[in-house]
Amino acid sequence: MPVAPDPAPNFATFAHPHRLVTTEWLSANIGAPGLKIIESNEDVLLYDIGHVPGAIKIDWRGDLSDPVTRDYIDGDRFTELMRAKGIQRDDTVVIYGDRDNAQAAHTLWLFTLFGHADVRLLDGGRAGWLSEERDTTFDVTYPVRSDYPEVRRDDSIARAFRDDVLAHLGKPAAGDRLRGARKGLLDVRAAEEYAGEVAPKPDSPEASALRGGHIPTARNVEWTRAIGAGGRFRSRAELDEIYGDFTDSDDLIVYSRIGERSSLSWFVLTYLLGFGAVRNYDGSWAEWGNSVGMPIVKGTEPGEVPVAAKATGKRR
Repeated sequence: MPVAPDPAPNFATFAHPHRLVTTEWLSANIGAPGLKIIESNEDVLLYDIGHVPGAIKIDWRGDLSDPVTRDYIDGDRFTELMRAKGIQRDDTVVIYGDRDNAQAAHTLWLFTLFGHADVRLLDGGRAGWLSEERDTTFDVTYPVRSDYPEVRRDDSIARAFRDDVLAHLGKPAAGDRLRGARKGLLDVRAAEEYAGEVAPKPDSPEASALRGGHIPTARNVEWTRAIGAGGRFRSRAELDEIYGDFTDSDDLIVYSRIGERSSLSWFVLTYLLGFGAVRNYDGSWAEWGNSVGMPIVKGTEPGEVPVAAKATGKRR
């Protein structure tokens, strides 16, 4: 049973204000029927040193990824995860985490691919909750197993693959769903990563890349620019200015290093600004920078697509 949206007036100008909740709203609704709270952190040990009462832990990598296929879990495993966590299909799910909600947004994005209708983000995340000295607990929640229905993952909702990016670079795309729309690429990494000036130091081997730089034509708007004071989202007017190079009619693909930072930018563009065609390229630079024959650009400008890549999109 869905829970009523947060009526916070500062959310009113966002395109989909029901996708956010304040710490005040969450505190008042803990234990409400139909509400499930999820903590999803980059640092998976944080949950154990204190979390929102009633919150369930989901490891954004360990629970949601398949290391064998190097992909996300399939519908059967997602269904089983939801049943084990006690989540019903019509529950309101509020997700929060560390690192300005980067991993929480990634988890929310994946819930979207599985078609969970009511999933929201806690504005301010874990840091915002703790900074206000709100209640925390060490108690682990052991939910009653649910009867979550069998679902399938639909990647067409908001996910892009390498071939989709190639299509943005000029290669004809079979079944392009937005013919005639202006195609755009948004790199949300730090400016130094975008320019290829620094080699990232990933925390896991699978996130490393042999080359630095960015995808040709991609513009750079670092993901943290959407975050303001106290780790909360900036106002609608500020976000409109930050993302002013794009329009809500663009066919837009966002990427980062492994797709988690770009998930938060996807959330901003989709739910706060109301862009209707934003996809997250979760393969991101870890895939593109390691792929043979994929064109790259170094420097601070978007760069042009090499003629050969425009004509063939050839890969070896």
